[in-house]
Amino acid sequence: MRRKLLLPLLCLLPLSSHADTVAVAVASNFQQTLDKIAVEFKAASGHEIKASAGASGKLAAQIRQGAPFDVFLSADDERPAELARDGIGQPASRFTYAIGQLALWSKQRGDAGEAVLRQGDFNKLAVANPATAPYGRAAMETLAALKLDTRLKPKLLTGENIGQTMQFAQVGGADFAFVAYSQLQEQGIRDHYWLVPARLHRPIRQDALLIKATPASQALMKFLRGPEARALMSKAGYGFE
Repeated sequence: MRRKLLLPLLCLLPLSSHADTVAVAVASNFQQTLDKIAVEFKAASGHEIKASAGASGKLAAQIRQGAPFDVFLSADDERPAELARDGIGQPASRFTYAIGQLALWSKQRGDAGEAVLRQGDFNKLAVANPATAPYGRAAMETLAALKLDTRLKPKLLTGENIGQTMQFAQVGGADFAFVAYSQLQEQGIRDHYWLVPARLHRPIRQDALLIKATPASQALMKFLRGPEARALMSKAGYGFE
């Protein structure tokens, strides 16, 4: 009798008993947005997200070395493409989940903009490492487009990633910082910034790549394309193709 009752009881178990955890390597600029997406994703699927944030270049290097990530959410489209081309991850899974915007921000000063960059009336300008952080590369492309890269080089303060770059401006180590517009939106910052014109740098296309296919990781890739996730990304200042 006990065996006969066992199967019906098992059928009554909630779907969450089959939930899993998705290990995500996420670019620092997208971390706060992913935290919000994780809440909606868990509510919809039962699966949880375990995120490790950092500069896209460093995360890509960790993936090459065998770091146990299921999904890579880069801040550019080049590194996911390179990984897929080298046989790492699922090439057909790659897509642009968001398009980022670059901003120049100051915690104290209200004159962030092209004019202050040209005047050079400040001590330090924080940028993320352009070799590993796509937003740092976009910042350097912006300075080059304005023909200010050489003149402002002595004033540059380089952060390991876009998160650390913003911290430099928050604690006073830098007068201004090139940050992701999404960081400002997520923290409720509505002033003291200049939204950098897109014409001054290459588009910041942020690509996702499925590294290890599991039901949970595949569900996340699908969820990122859906209306719930896109609404949160749009609110955070991201655009879409």
